[in-house]
Amino acid sequence: MKFQEKNSVIFQGKEFAFTILCSIFIGSLVISEVLASKIVALGEIYVPAGVVAYAVTFAMTDTIEEIWGKRYARAVVIGGLLTLGVVLFLMWLAVILPSAPFWKEEKAFTRILGIKAGAIRITMASIVAYFVSQYHDVWAFNFWRRITRGRWLWLRNNASTLVSQAIDTSLFISLAFYGVVPVLPLILGQYFVKLCIALLDTPQEEASLFPQQQ
Repeated sequence: MKFQEKNSVIFQGKEFAFTILCSIFIGSLVISEVLASKIVALGEIYVPAGVVAYAVTFAMTDTIEEIWGKRYARAVVIGGLLTLGVVLFLMWLAVILPSAPFWKEEKAFTRILGIKAGAIRITMASIVAYFVSQYHDVWAFNFWRRITRGRWLWLRNNASTLVSQAIDTSLFISLAFYGVVPVLPLILGQYFVKLCIALLDTPQEEASLFPQQQ
């Protein structure tokens, strides 16, 4: 009986909600890095397949900051950075470890998950863009929260996320591809897709906050 009571406490309240939001944040961040190895075509716009998963991370930090405050949101961003480092190391380790003699998929595995010399620049650009844009998002959401005195969530969410996504896209594309391909079309195309996703995540954020307001 006591075990059941403790179990019911674990799956209730803000602590459980925080755990779920953090899990979604980390999962979306990690899978966005893996999915980024595929480029998808949305009409005439080309974006990494992980663009939707990565956009979810901004919605999660905004929701966490709205409920628990800036300190918790920053902790999640730092935790995501550390997790990303660990995941990249484990991916690299999995690639360099010798494969079993009967396993025939080594080339495909390495092509998808391998961190090649040419991809180090892209990986570092991704990490820098993530940290700068997420930190800005946390700061901007808090700034607009003070300005609006906690009102108009849709304004705070979009004002912080849209600028942060612009920073993320500009930084990543410039650091990763400047001098290799024209960067402006890539920046504009990717930002347009992220802009559409950001405008759609406000209802999700409102819905996630509703149980906490009861």
